[in-house]
Amino acid sequence: MRAALTDVLLPSFFPFGLAQWPVAVLLVVNLAVLVVAIIYIPRTRRPTTALAWLLTIFLIPYLGVALFFLFGTNRLSRKRRDMQARADTIIRDAIERVDTTSLRVLDVDRDGLPPGAPETMRQVFRLNRNLTAIPSTPGNRLELFSSYNRTIRIMADEIDTAETYVHALFYAMSMDDATAPFFDALDRAVRRGVVVRVLFDHIGSRRYPGYNAMKRRLREIGCEWRPMLPIWPWAWVGNGYQRIDLRNHRKLLVVDGRTAFMGSQNMIDRGYHKGGDLKWKDLVVRIEGPTVAGVDAIFFTDWFGETGQFIADDYDAIGSWPQPVAGGDTTQVVPSGPGYEEENNLRLFNQLMYGATERVTIVSPYFVPDDSLLYAITTAVQRGVEVELFAGEIGDQFFVYHAQRSYYEILLKAGVRIWLYRKPFILHSKHITFDDDVALIGSSNLDQRSFTLNAEMMLMVYGADFVRRLREVENGYRQRSFELTLELWKQEPWLGRAFDSLARLTSAVQ
Repeated sequence: MRAALTDVLLPSFFPFGLAQWPVAVLLVVNLAVLVVAIIYIPRTRRPTTALAWLLTIFLIPYLGVALFFLFGTNRLSRKRRDMQARADTIIRDAIERVDTTSLRVLDVDRDGLPPGAPETMRQVFRLNRNLTAIPSTPGNRLELFSSYNRTIRIMADEIDTAETYVHALFYAMSMDDATAPFFDALDRAVRRGVVVRVLFDHIGSRRYPGYNAMKRRLREIGCEWRPMLPIWPWAWVGNGYQRIDLRNHRKLLVVDGRTAFMGSQNMIDRGYHKGGDLKWKDLVVRIEGPTVAGVDAIFFTDWFGETGQFIADDYDAIGSWPQPVAGGDTTQVVPSGPGYEEENNLRLFNQLMYGATERVTIVSPYFVPDDSLLYAITTAVQRGVEVELFAGEIGDQFFVYHAQRSYYEILLKAGVRIWLYRKPFILHSKHITFDDDVALIGSSNLDQRSFTLNAEMMLMVYGADFVRRLREVENGYRQRSFELTLELWKQEPWLGRAFDSLARLTSAVQ
């Protein structure tokens, strides 16, 4: 009787059978994961990014969930973002104390613009200030350097003039024959009593030979130094977890708050220790004038984020801008990255692209635009703006290089002219010129990583003379490049173009 009753009741309570219940539970868990993912993932992400994550979780549920927890957010920890906001407040308060007498002498307004400047330009400067707290300032003398090893020596010579402090920040930093003059100059500065602070990205530096030698050299010098955004779990204690591929991609040097360098060049051998004949082609701008305080403010916030220490000298420097240079350009430093709530650089690129009326020249080694930037570029061409893109014939980042190639046909059909810088050079410069009076130069690429995952820094310049000098640099690139036409592109093997399209999909999983 007992056996018969069991035979009747068990199927009704366990319709799958006892042996199949683990499978049923697994199906329920999978369904719950998918439902939660569908509700949660699209909330604050682009549709393409959300769809990519949902497909990943749908196809490989448990691995996909693990990957999402590791890489699914493009923001720093809440504590680090709070520190960024606190630093921004300090900068805003300091700016209110800035003496505007020099502005009146130069006959410019609070935005650093002369009478008759276009209102659209004023709006861009105000956009940047609202996003970053850093204002535009007039009277800046700018000098461009494009010779790689000579630029390192010029930085070393500038450090030799330091009397108070030196602030250096580089994404990739290595101790090698090319960079030895830079570290020797730091050593001499410390020996004569100058305060030297150095920041370098943890992953960006440690993956290259010379990393351990660089740390030993910094210890020998006796300066203050920190790796930025370290990936070790014990580094997250007190700061909170962050995805390990959020990086600080900035490059800057400030000496005594009176001169600054920024641009695309890292502090490493020109070949990045990769062997062969590869050579990086970069561009750096040296700044004298009030904007130096803006560059220093970015170092100040990054140092605060890594150490929790306010630097009193920096705080005072922010409130006492260097004197403007007569006849100098109006400039503004625009930081961006996962420490900000907005994509500052992407908003700036789009705003300027829609404001262009005649000509835009883009120089970017990694060009993987999102839909908004792609629409802004192709729309500019459609309204009659001449747009050209300089990129490399070869690339050092495999998937990014192939993802970039996937956009060539769209751009060419829209009317964008594409120039490919000939190998064995890696065109690593990052700058854009708009019409005859606006330029951007700095560390930011035009790809998803620079928009959302990397801490970047661009300098916006309003000045016809500086744009003319950048045009000369661009003309030099053109002489060393060949034009990629639609006819040439269609001769590319179909298998390679298919792989380009596949690589393009990887850019959305952020």
